[in-house]
Amino acid sequence: MKCWVCTRQARGFGHTDNQHGVGNPRRYPIDWVFCSQRCQNVFHTMYGNWLKAKDEPGKRREVVMIDPSDIEIASMNKCLKAFGEAAGEIGFTKPLGDYSEAEALRVIDAIVTRYTEAMVEHHEATKFPPVRGMPPTPDPLANPFADLEDDLPWETTP
Repeated sequence: MKCWVCTRQARGFGHTDNQHGVGNPRRYPIDWVFCSQRCQNVFHTMYGNWLKAKDEPGKRREVVMIDPSDIEIASMNKCLKAFGEAAGEIGFTKPLGDYSEAEALRVIDAIVTRYTEAMVEHHEATKFPPVRGMPPTPDPLANPFADLEDDLPWETTP
């Protein structure tokens, strides 16, 4: 099963909603599972805010925004170049309100794509914990044939 927050593989963290008793027909099994305590805490914060907003239907209630982590802030900073390139193609003198739908979608696509790539780069780089005292090593599973380049008997180097 996948984590409800970040869609990585779930690892034993979960949520049960005991709002309705065992014999109640409104009770249904919930498969809210998470990969880490951090994702579980994020979910509970969002779920609690949603319940509070739902309980006050006549009032407009502002839901608290979860602060981005250092990794997310770094990924946002990496989006600036992609945003600049997309906006540069459209023209920096053109106000954002004058963008056509296609131009706005091009900018959004550039930012979201770069943000996703930056997050994936970070998660790939931190997939294996570092060993104290040793330099970081590349993931051997990323390219299992990387060391075979020199061992190919049918290819000779001049």
